[in-house]
Amino acid sequence: MSFYEVIKKYSYEYVKDLIYNADEKYIKNALYKEKLTEKDLAYLLSPKSESYLEEMAEISHNITLQRFGKTIRIYAPIYLSNFCTNSCIYCGFNRKNSIPRVALSLDSIKKEAEIVASSGIKNIILVTGDNMKKFSFDMLLQSVKLCTEYFPFISIEVPSLTFEQYEELHNAGADGLTMFQETYIENLYPAFHPTGPKADYLYRLETPEKAAQAGMRSIGLGSLLGLTDYRIDTFYMCLHAEYLSKKYWRSHISSSFPRIRHAAGEYKPEYNVSDKNLLQLIFAYRMFLHDAGINISTREPAVLRDKLIYLGATIMSAGSKTEPGGYSAAQDDAAQFSIEDNRSVEEFCSAVKKLGFDPVLKDWDNSMQGTNFAK
Repeated sequence: MSFYEVIKKYSYEYVKDLIYNADEKYIKNALYKEKLTEKDLAYLLSPKSESYLEEMAEISHNITLQRFGKTIRIYAPIYLSNFCTNSCIYCGFNRKNSIPRVALSLDSIKKEAEIVASSGIKNIILVTGDNMKKFSFDMLLQSVKLCTEYFPFISIEVPSLTFEQYEELHNAGADGLTMFQETYIENLYPAFHPTGPKADYLYRLETPEKAAQAGMRSIGLGSLLGLTDYRIDTFYMCLHAEYLSKKYWRSHISSSFPRIRHAAGEYKPEYNVSDKNLLQLIFAYRMFLHDAGINISTREPAVLRDKLIYLGATIMSAGSKTEPGGYSAAQDDAAQFSIEDNRSVEEFCSAVKKLGFDPVLKDWDNSMQGTNFAK
C-alpha cells in the first residue's frame, strides 16, 4: 500500500465535516487520551478546539520533554541554485519571476560551506530550484561530497528524484530529505502548480517514500500554510507522517509548518494563518505523533520562535539565507522567500539557553554511519 491509497480513504468532504462539525465532548475526550485516532486529530484541529489551546499547549510541552528532552537541533540551509522550470504561483523561484538567477560553482559552494561551518552549525540542508539542466544531478552529487568535509549531517531539498538517485546521494553523504507536498488536496494542487515537473501530484507525494527506501535517516514533510484550508492540509500531513513512521521506522520523520511569506511574484494567500492558528496545528500534531520532529524555520518571527522552543519545536534553523551565495554576498532579490528571524546563530543559541534549553549544533557523526536503515 502507498500513502496515496491511504489518503483516498479520507475524502476532503469527510475530513472537512469532522473538523468543522466537531462535538465539544469529543474534543474534551481527545485531550486526555494517550493515543489519538484520526478522528481525535480532526477534532483537535477544529475551530472549537481553539478554546482549549492552553490545555493543548501544556500537553504538547510535556510530550516533547518526555520524548526529546530540553534540546533544540540547529541547522542552516545552503542554497545552491535558484534556476527553476516550475511555475508554482507562490514561490519566489517561479520560472516566470524576473529575479537574478544563480547556480553556484563548487568554489562558491565551498565558500558558503566554510562560512556556515564557522558559525558552529554542523547540520545543513542543501536546496536547489527544479532545473536539472542549470544545476545537474552530477553537480548535486559533487556538492554533497564537498560538504561532507565540513558537515557530519547533510540533508537535501531538491527536485523529486528516483530511488537510484537517492541511494547514490545517500552513499555520497546525504542522510536526510525534505520534501514539501505544499497541499495534499489533489483537486486543488494543479491550480498552484500549473506547469513543470512539480505539477505531478502523485510523483511528488511518493517521493519521500523513495528516499526512505534508499536509506535516508531523516525525512521531512510539510504543507505550505495559507494555500488551502490549513486545518485540512495539516490533517493529511499528520497521516503522511504517521504512515512513514510506521512503514520506515528506522527513518526519523519530522514536519515543518511554513506560512507563506513575501517573495517575488507577490502571491497573496487566500487563507490567513494567525499565530494562534499555527500554534493549534503544532499542538495537535504533537499530540497525535509523540516521536515526530517539529521544524520551525526562520520564516517565523523571533518572538514566536522563542515561544515554540518551550511549546514543542525540536528542530530550528538559525542565521539563514534563502538565496544562492547568500552567506558570502547577500542578494535579497534572488531569495526564495523573506526571513522573519534575522538573529545570528550566536544570538539564537543564546536565546535558546536563556529559556533553559540546549542548542544542539551537532547530533550526528560519520563514524555512526554504517547501516542502510531501510534494508
